[in-house]
Amino acid sequence: MRRAKISIIGAGNVGATTAHWCAAAELGDVVLLDIPATEGMPAGKALDLFQAAPIMGFDARLTGTTDWADTAGSDVVVVTAGIARKPGMSRDDLLSTNAKIVGDVAARIRDTSPHAVVIVVSNPLDAMVQRTFQVTGFPPQRVIGQAGILDTARFRAFLAMELGVSVEDISAMLLGGHGDTMVPIPSCTSVGGIPVTQLIPADRLESIITRTRNGGAEIVALLKTGSAYYAPAAATAQMVEAVVRDKKRLVPCAAYCDKEYGVGGYFVGVPVILGSAGIEKIIELDLLAGERAAFDKSIAAVKELVSVMNRLSA
Repeated sequence: MRRAKISIIGAGNVGATTAHWCAAAELGDVVLLDIPATEGMPAGKALDLFQAAPIMGFDARLTGTTDWADTAGSDVVVVTAGIARKPGMSRDDLLSTNAKIVGDVAARIRDTSPHAVVIVVSNPLDAMVQRTFQVTGFPPQRVIGQAGILDTARFRAFLAMELGVSVEDISAMLLGGHGDTMVPIPSCTSVGGIPVTQLIPADRLESIITRTRNGGAEIVALLKTGSAYYAPAAATAQMVEAVVRDKKRLVPCAAYCDKEYGVGGYFVGVPVILGSAGIEKIIELDLLAGERAAFDKSIAAVKELVSVMNRLSA
């Protein structure tokens, strides 16, 4: 049986850790591509990871490369390329720089893996997945942004900490953009089937939601240098698994919504069914009035972000 080919663009912490999760789960053969200052870096990381295979007992071919030809014919391409915001760098500077990097990557994917499902992880996420879609010209169901699974995992983790229960018993859903305007949906959040609103007082639940929105910033503040990568990589690997194993997972992803939710042609976080074709269905929820208002605010923020990106890239 042919193994899936998974290419990961960007061999930094998120990219390399995604390669780790994918290889260890035997999701397919993994190509780790980067264009670093030290040319051998991606090859070194791939070789190091492969040498763990006899210990951990996984079979996967791992290739580290700086040559796009090695990614040709990928089934799934994960995009983690881009820079982190540096001191003194404006939001617009970061947006402009990463839009160029991701745009160049998208053009390469279009030429080398024209049938791939593309999972975008680069930030600012909502704009970068839009840029990937613009440049590749791929059908929208094959371009997906990773954010909702990560944000939901953070929400679930904080709820488990609050209640002293297993994370496995918590089911949750978040919508909207990635970041400050994400929208946790309490009406779709339960613990062992019990609505979370029956277990946690409203004011305490709101503080957990706020912590979820600031989940990435909290880790950055603790690390001092760098940002989260274990959980983002695990979330990405779950998406890769859903595609290569046709799992039909119902998960929140940044998906292209036109008539759905009245978005009008932008990528926003919504519940989807994720399988071998990419996004196979978008699920439209009947939101409560407050949830809908927060979602509309998040959509507006995504549209503004994309508008700024398009202006800067013109």
